[in-house]
Amino acid sequence: MEKVHFNFEDFKVYQKALDFTDHVYDLTAKFPKQELYGLTSQFNRAAISIALNTSEGSGNTDAQFNKYLQVADDSIRECVTCSTIAFRRNYITSEENQKTRILLLEMFKMIKSLQNYLKSKGK
Repeated sequence: MEKVHFNFEDFKVYQKALDFTDHVYDLTAKFPKQELYGLTSQFNRAAISIALNTSEGSGNTDAQFNKYLQVADDSIRECVTCSTIAFRRNYITSEENQKTRILLLEMFKMIKSLQNYLKSKGK
């Protein structure tokens, strides 16, 4: 059977976002049960949003794609806050927080580069 493949799956930022989602799910699996509908849910949804918006926007015009990438960027910032709260509440270690922030910064830079490329194409 032929493997079905979509173009957006080739974007490195999309692949990194999927890896990041796995990372966040692993982190939040250790959070206290009372956070299930709070920080756990919010952190998971924000992480998923990065991949979702990257894939969803890719099929649109460059201007629309840029808007979706901005939403993904907003989700990155949300994940920074979730990670910070998790660290302050002692749900994750300093090392886990730092690793999370490094992964987020990498995706942030990739998204900004892609946005700059899309803007330069429009000129």
